[in-house]
Amino acid sequence: QVQLVESGGGLVQAGGSLRLSCAASGIFSSINTMGWYRQAPGKQRELVAVITSGGSTNYADSVKGRFFIYKDNSKNTAYLQMDSLKFEDTGVYYCNADGWTASPRYLELWGQGTLVTVSS
Repeated sequence: QVQLVESGGGLVQAGGSLRLSCAASGIFSSINTMGWYRQAPGKQRELVAVITSGGSTNYADSVKGRFFIYKDNSKNTAYLQMDSLKFEDTGVYYCNADGWTASPRYLELWGQGTLVTVSS
């Protein structure tokens, strides 16, 4: 299946910032939600942040006040601005999007994952 195009991970010191991007151009005719999940080694994947088609957002308690999700509707791209990064933010971040294609058909897709490593 078609994967979302995800980028922005890397190495950063604690207290630093990164911005993740997730592009869904050419896939959906109408997007319902976009967001990120993350998975640390040996741990379950958890929701980080989600933004709906109407612009409402939801964040994990652990990232509230530090992470900000927003989108560019003209590009069907969502961004996750991550500030004041902590060691415990380390993990693989997976973009997720769901919506409808022109068929029309409902789809839920994942990005390839991008590694975020925060050094202490």
